[in-house]
Amino acid sequence: MPDILHKVAIKASPAETYKALTTMDGLSGWWTTDTQGAGTVGSLIHFRFADRGSIDMKIAELETDKHVLWEVASGPDAWSGSKLSFDLAQDDDFTILLFKHKDWKEASEFMHHCSTKWAMFLMSLKAFMETGRGAPFPNDVHISNKGD
Repeated sequence: MPDILHKVAIKASPAETYKALTTMDGLSGWWTTDTQGAGTVGSLIHFRFADRGSIDMKIAELETDKHVLWEVASGPDAWSGSKLSFDLAQDDDFTILLFKHKDWKEASEFMHHCSTKWAMFLMSLKAFMETGRGAPFPNDVHISNKGD
């Protein structure tokens, strides 16, 4: 099964970065402004993208300041059965984030689109951590002729 993989160096501590991945204020600062949930293992986080739809993630694993794993509970059909992981490691004044959107059923044009969008949103996370201002949906960079 194909995976989307990205690596980003963020000038922030793993604790600060982990908070941006596990709190509703943090998540809404870089992915989508309409984010709701409890942020505990076994709970769902609801990510809304206005007329473009929604995605629900089940929090499968949390290791403080080191690891976050989500399972896709609902969202695009191509995401069914996939998982998203964020692994954090300290390197001098930076956190190295290794991101995986894994277990896609097949490589497709939509996977290419999602890979680019994940890169954009991870850059939004980096900006959010380093400057206090990310580019979450609906203020994200649009990459397609359909406005997403």
